[in-house]
Amino acid sequence: MVAFAVKTPPQHGRWAEFLDVWQAADDIEVFESAWVMDHFYPLTPPLDGTHLESWTMLAALAMATRRLRLGCMVNGMHYRHPAVTANAAVTIDHISGGRFVLGLGAGWFEPESNAYGIPLGTLTERFDRFDEGVEVICSLLSNEVTNFSGRYYVLTDARCNPKPVQPRLPIAIGGKGPKRTLPTVARWADHWDTTATDVEGWKALSDVLDGECAAIGRQSGEIRRSVHLMWEAGADPVELAARAAEFGDAGVDLVIFSMRGPYHARLLDPLAAALTG
Repeated sequence: MVAFAVKTPPQHGRWAEFLDVWQAADDIEVFESAWVMDHFYPLTPPLDGTHLESWTMLAALAMATRRLRLGCMVNGMHYRHPAVTANAAVTIDHISGGRFVLGLGAGWFEPESNAYGIPLGTLTERFDRFDEGVEVICSLLSNEVTNFSGRYYVLTDARCNPKPVQPRLPIAIGGKGPKRTLPTVARWADHWDTTATDVEGWKALSDVLDGECAAIGRQSGEIRRSVHLMWEAGADPVELAARAAEFGDAGVDLVIFSMRGPYHARLLDPLAAALTG
């Protein structure tokens, strides 16, 4: 049965608005999780608008909610050293009482990387770095000591303590690339997320992931699958619910409604009613 979530990209809005949405969602059982995104510039115009930082938001939102699972779709690997990411993830998992999901991606938005002087690299470099980083994070979260020597990361007798509250902290990998992203999902992820404009296109990618899992002897059903649906201002809740149902029928486990503003908590009840009606 398909589950539902809300996402508040922390752009073009005020902290009080995001907080109100999350606390309202926490009281509406139909929403099982809530998400932010990891950028420093808005992804929609104006690019010089406001954008809050995701990890500090998540720590505060973990304290402000009691039930929702929470995470970031997705954290750019090139922004943050994987050892720093692992420690931050464990901290939020403890703050939230074991409700955290760690979203990871290779990074892609050039304007902010160029402005801050953070090397993004070619596509090959991004995904080589990403593969190393995911392996480092998985090791730090589960092993007492991590030693790793790669092109991008070198760790020597590295520790990450305490370990997460959850026996296994779920890792969600976002993306749709069949050559690099989906093989990495098959190897490391508990959850695969992508944006999708049509059910057929999503199903084709899901079939590729099934094949990648089979190639390494993994049960594809172990990987949860989610899609983002854009929640535009003024969108009809009934139409959004119908669209979500189409993806649920195709095998999507979680539909994430990504708000595009305004960020008003009062918008949640009509959507919840449409989803359960």
